[in-house]
Order: sequence, then C-alpha cells, then structure tokens
Amino acid sequence: MATRTDAPTRREQILKEAARLFAERGFHGVGVDEIGAAVGISGPGLYRHFAGKDAMLAELLVGISGQLLTGAKRRLAEAGRVAGSTTGPGAGSGAGPEAVLDSLIEGHIDFALDDRPLITLHDRELDRLRDSDRKLVRQLQRQYVELWVGVLREVYPAVAEPSARSAVHSVFGLLNSTPHLGRSGSLPGRGATAALLHRMARGAFAAVAEDGRG
Repeated sequence: MATRTDAPTRREQILKEAARLFAERGFHGVGVDEIGAAVGISGPGLYRHFAGKDAMLAELLVGISGQLLTGAKRRLAEAGRVAGSTTGPGAGSGAGPEAVLDSLIEGHIDFALDDRPLITLHDRELDRLRDSDRKLVRQLQRQYVELWVGVLREVYPAVAEPSARSAVHSVFGLLNSTPHLGRSGSLPGRGATAALLHRMARGAFAAVAEDGRG
C-alpha cells in the first residue's frame, strides 16, 4: 500500500513497474528486459533481485495481501483494540466500533486508489501462482475478511455472521472496482473519490443491517 514517504528501494521500484506493466499488458505480454528498462537497469540485472517474472508476481500478490492484513491490524491497535476480538479484554476499550470501521474503510480505499494495478493483477493472474503461494494469498485474505467481520458485527450486532461476511466481500468488490473508473486524471479528484467510496461502503453495510432488522 502506498503509505511510505521515504524513497523506494530498487527492489520496490522493480515491483511497482512490474505491477504496472503486468496490469497493462498481461503477465505473458511483458518481458524481463521491458521491466528492467522501466527502472533503468538491464534485463539480466533484474536477476540480482528476483529469480524471474514468476517470483515478482508472487511477491506482488502475496505482499499486498499481507500488507492489507498488517495495515488493518495496525489500525485496530492504534484504536486501542485487539484484532479479531469482539468480546473479552480489548473489545470494548479504545475507539468505538464505528470509528474502527471507518478506519478500516479508509485503509482499504487508500489501497484501492493508490494500488489499482495490483487489483487488476490479482483478478487476472492469481491462478498463475504456485499452489503454495496461492494458498498463502487466500489465507491472508481470509484473515483480513474475518477482522472486518468482527468489527462490522460490533457496529451492527443484529447482523448474523454469514450476512456480515457476505457484506464485507460485497464492499470489497465495490471498493476494488477502481481500475474500472478510468484513468486517474478522469476521476473527480482523489479526495472526492475517496469520500464517495466511503459513503457507498457505509451505505452498503447499513443496508445489510436494515435487512437484518426486517
């Protein structure tokens, strides 16, 4: 996720350009030499950092799944809460559940707006990963979802767990639609887009809660 302010390492530069090129042309449409040229090094020079394109793809998709989970846990920790806990010590301390849910939404929106190529890459190329890497991605994603489910059910206790889980997946689909919004310059502005996505996410969750009361 694009939250760092220090200069990226060469390895990070390579991954960023690889993600962009893979998203634009497809995994098989990009050569090692093209990725190297995008960061100003020779194609063979990339092998000092990665074993090949498959290793880059794995690090991109496993990496972003891990970063999303780590970022969500950090937001809960900053709110004075225990990740994944809806009862017991830490569940009722710190920021209220509404504020925690808003923070989670903001974090995912940051990812959805700043790392759009990774969303495209995940949708198109996940099946190219080795079984072990693909299973790790799915494991990290399940943990991320369950963290959201726990917070959502604190905000809306009447929502059953299966419904909360479906709502979280649906909101992820909404937020992860950003690659289809057009090029960055065609959007109304990052702040306005982020605010719109946030309102839509909260509206979707509120609708699920309303259905649960009906």
